[in-house]
Amino acid sequence: MLVAANWKMNGSKVANETLIKGVIAGFSDAESVNNDVAICPPFVYIDSVGQLLADSEVRLGAQNVSHLEIGAYTGEVSPSMLKDMACRYVIVGHSERRSLYAEGDQLVAQKFVSVTKQDLIPILCVGELLEEREACDTNDVIARQLDAVIDLAGIENFKNAIIAYEPVWAIGTGKTATPKQAQEVHEFIRLRLARHDVAIANDIRILYGGSVNANNAQDLFSMADIDGGLIGGASLIVDDFLSICKAMR
Repeated sequence: MLVAANWKMNGSKVANETLIKGVIAGFSDAESVNNDVAICPPFVYIDSVGQLLADSEVRLGAQNVSHLEIGAYTGEVSPSMLKDMACRYVIVGHSERRSLYAEGDQLVAQKFVSVTKQDLIPILCVGELLEEREACDTNDVIARQLDAVIDLAGIENFKNAIIAYEPVWAIGTGKTATPKQAQEVHEFIRLRLARHDVAIANDIRILYGGSVNANNAQDLFSMADIDGGLIGGASLIVDDFLSICKAMR
C-alpha cells in the first residue's frame, strides 16, 4: 500500500522541518508501518524536503510536472529535473490542475508519458464532479479520463504507475465518499484496466483521495480495491498523518 501526502501550496522551511522530523520520528516506534509513504511538497521545497528525507524510508514526490522536457517554457519544471532532485513520485492530473488550470485529458496523458520516460512513478488522478455523480455519470467520466492515458501511453506503462481516485466533491470539503462508494469506483477502475491487461490491473495500486482523515482511514483502507490514500490537509498535521499511515494493512 501507499500513502502519499500532497501538501498543495502550503509550508515554510521551518514548518516543513518540524513536520518531517515529526513524521520520521513517528515511524521509529514499534507501530511503524511496513508500506510505502511519500511526501509531495511545493516545487520550491523539493530540495530541502528531500534532504530531510534522505536517511528515511519516506520517498519524495512532486505535485505537478511539465509534459515537455527542455526549452523556453518559463515557470515549468521537467520530469528530468524532478529525477535530478531524487523525486520518486509525480502527481499528474490532480482535479485542481484540471479545474483551475484547464488541464484536459490529453495534456494529463502527455504528462503521464513524460514521467514514465524518466522512470518516475506517476500518480494519475481521476475523479468526477458532484453534478456528474448526481447524474450517475461517474463511470463514464472515469472511463474517459483513464482511456485518454491508456490510448496515448499504452497499458504497459501502467506497470509502474499508481492511480488515485479523488471524487472532486470530496476534496477539501469535509465530505468523504463512503467506503462502499469508494470501493465501487476503485473496482470499476481495476476492471477497466483489466480489459487491456489483467495482470497489470491486479497489481496496480489504486489510492483514494478525498478528505481522508485519521477517523475514516482504516475503514477506507479495509476495502478490497483501495490500496492507500492521497492525503491533502491531514498530511500537514503530524499526528493525523501518522494515524493514516498506520491504518494501512
